[in-house]
Amino acid sequence: MANLLTSIRLLLILPVAGAMAQRDFLADWLLAIFLILAIVTDYYDGIVARAQGTASARGQIFDHSTDFLFVTSGLAGAAYAELVPWVLPVLIVLAFSQYVLDSHFLYHQKSLRMSFLGRWNGVFYFGPLLLIATARISPENSGLYPLLMTLASLLAYGLIISTLLSIVDRAIAPLRHSSGD
Repeated sequence: MANLLTSIRLLLILPVAGAMAQRDFLADWLLAIFLILAIVTDYYDGIVARAQGTASARGQIFDHSTDFLFVTSGLAGAAYAELVPWVLPVLIVLAFSQYVLDSHFLYHQKSLRMSFLGRWNGVFYFGPLLLIATARISPENSGLYPLLMTLASLLAYGLIISTLLSIVDRAIAPLRHSSGD
């Protein structure tokens, strides 16, 4: 059941990325529903896996890889539409690659080795997408659109900084652990 929830999010990647890149790709309300569905499935897949006793390293990798593909593709679509800076999806690719590679090669783990900052970045990467979708469904004369788009932009810049910090933190983590031995 948990993998089914994750698979739903996997199926939403292309429609959401397309809608972020080109506004008329999907109806604005449908984009909002797809984003909410992605967030809900992301929240519940781990809970369901633990409750059913099916949590595994493979399931974690499937979940985190799907999250990575979802947010990176959505943010790349938003970057294509010049709604967020291009550097954000590029940094997410670098951070996720580092996350997977050092979990496997440096720490020799089958499961992914999460960091505090990386975990919260993963949660907040959905933020600019959600703000953009909410802006698109807001009434045109309410003034919400420019406010929400400004918040999306500010959040994207904050995520660029926090992703850079996460990359540096993960890079120096082995040095901290080896000095404590």
